[in-house]
Amino acid sequence: MAQEKKTFYITTPIYYPSGKLHIGNAYTTIACDVSARYKRLKGYDTFYLTGTDEHGQKIEKKAQELGQTPQDYVDGMAKSIKELWKLLKISNDKFIRTTDGYHKEVVAKIFDKLKKQGDIYLSHYAGWYSVPDEEFFTETQLAEVYRDEAGNVIGGVAPSGHEVEWVKEESYFFRMSKYADRLLDYYENHPHFIQPESRKKEMINNFIKPGLEDLAVSRTTFDWGVPINSDPKHVIYVWIDALTNYITALGYDPELGGFDHQPELFKKFWPADVQMVGKEIVRFHTIYWPIMLMALDLPLPKQVYGHGWLLMKDGKMSKSKGNVIYPEFLVNRYGVDPMRYYLMREVPFGNDGIFTPEDFVSRMNFDLSNDLGNLLNRTIAMINKYCNGEVPAYNGDVTLYDNDLRELAAETVSVYEAEMDAMQFSQALTAVWRFISRTNKYIDETQPWLLAKEEDNRAELESVMVHLAESLRIVATLLQPIFIDTSSKIYQQLGLDDRHDQIWENLQFGNFPIGRKVVKKGEPIFPRLDKEEEVEAMKQAMAGTKPAEEEAEWDPENIELSSIKNQTIKYDDFDKVELKVAEIISCEKVEGADKLLQFRLDAGDTNGHRQILSGVAEFYKNTKELVGKKVVIVANLKPRKMRGLISQGMILSGEDAEGNLSLITVPDYLPNGSAVK
Repeated sequence: MAQEKKTFYITTPIYYPSGKLHIGNAYTTIACDVSARYKRLKGYDTFYLTGTDEHGQKIEKKAQELGQTPQDYVDGMAKSIKELWKLLKISNDKFIRTTDGYHKEVVAKIFDKLKKQGDIYLSHYAGWYSVPDEEFFTETQLAEVYRDEAGNVIGGVAPSGHEVEWVKEESYFFRMSKYADRLLDYYENHPHFIQPESRKKEMINNFIKPGLEDLAVSRTTFDWGVPINSDPKHVIYVWIDALTNYITALGYDPELGGFDHQPELFKKFWPADVQMVGKEIVRFHTIYWPIMLMALDLPLPKQVYGHGWLLMKDGKMSKSKGNVIYPEFLVNRYGVDPMRYYLMREVPFGNDGIFTPEDFVSRMNFDLSNDLGNLLNRTIAMINKYCNGEVPAYNGDVTLYDNDLRELAAETVSVYEAEMDAMQFSQALTAVWRFISRTNKYIDETQPWLLAKEEDNRAELESVMVHLAESLRIVATLLQPIFIDTSSKIYQQLGLDDRHDQIWENLQFGNFPIGRKVVKKGEPIFPRLDKEEEVEAMKQAMAGTKPAEEEAEWDPENIELSSIKNQTIKYDDFDKVELKVAEIISCEKVEGADKLLQFRLDAGDTNGHRQILSGVAEFYKNTKELVGKKVVIVANLKPRKMRGLISQGMILSGEDAEGNLSLITVPDYLPNGSAVK
């Protein structure tokens, strides 16, 4: 009787289709894809789920702004996301949408079950709500609180940076507090449930120990969602609708009864082996989700992995910063494999990583073109030159260096396997590249060009050739989960068939098929890039502009100068203005004034700090972010009083086409009080 295959179920978070996905979103999906492909390579029966979270007030508003129905809007977004995953060669087994009929039907049944057994009850909710986050916040949870002149709270900013609004409505609540102790016990008895470990401490200390509040799970102020069967004026709030996709995708239906009565697909793959999420939604997946499963009497996922963010040098990707890079650009210009490799190699999984165009090009040139590409090119050329294109038979250790290479190959496979199982993709690739470097060194040590000069060295020469071919075969197999196309190209150039020759159990020297011939002329798998040109192209793409076309000859005398004030001044007039560098020591709102901020500034004055009032409050909700920045001030402007406070100068700012103001900042190395000329 054939042995039943091991199973592996991995999920991405389902993506909220409120805008175009960037490489930060692609990073999560590629990481799951790498893990799924690795498990398939090892013979696991694998199920990989991804999809879209399509309900909620934010989607409803977005559709209204575009003059579409919510359904038409999400249909278009889901189509574009599926096309992106196809471009990235994502091997998901299913793509779920929360607007799928079967999902909505089961979500309503799950709600009914939880309500019937007393885990959900009707009450009223009043609190601060963020539409973009689809989340309620208490006053103490807000990153910033707005108050009126009497000190009453009139608004605020969520930890995400989005503004909140006061919402008061009838709502159904889930009794989260009922399961808090049981959840802590589960954490204790399953130490690997939340990874990395730091995420678990955060959940316990920040959310559970202070007291787990019951969760609002329905809304009445919008209707784009799954209606409650017994009370259709309520729609089921996003987290029950979204989180249950992981089981509805496998056919779960509460009306069928307990686990043993569920469909075969569900029984085969649930509980999930890995549920991968960004660190910003770990709370929902490690507190709300396991409690829902406890209430449904279902097993919990084996592991929830909260990875870090892919950042740019200046922080999170943002269109306003002009630092967003989209996967389509990278794939169309460089191919899918280099992008997959960069993301998996450059980001230590679980931590934040930083994308830079310079690092991307360096990885392409040094790791891919120099290390791996040159190794393949040299090997193919030498086998053609010295062995008439045929890979010699393996005869064990012949040269002084064969044993060392063979042992490192075995060690590399072992390390790679351990790191991949731990989702440490960067470390797995580091081990592979250590082996690639050692193989390149092996060529220099054995000097096959010298061995070829003497017939007596024939056995050694052939051993070198087969050791190189074996090394590349092993490397191509290990890289297959990352290099979808490149691994096949390496196999093809070696005279191998990745559909039949790529076998995990054969990852050791001595398994290269007898009598295979390499291609007559190898093709470079990774062309070397012009760093300056490619970095500029990526920066242009991030800025949302095309590379500048060749301009006509510049003649400044023919340029029509524009001025907002439509008048010119003489140099002597400008020379009267004294501009200085000043460091912001503190900044706070002026009481009773909506637009004014009160700045304390170190401008190099002899006996202390000066004060300037500036009308930029509406553009800087979080005033703490301004402290420490260096700005330019008009230092010799006559002081005047505003709202009873002295203002000793003016801070320069810039205004965009929509009337948004930003303070003009200067580099930190300029001394406080230095002149701006």
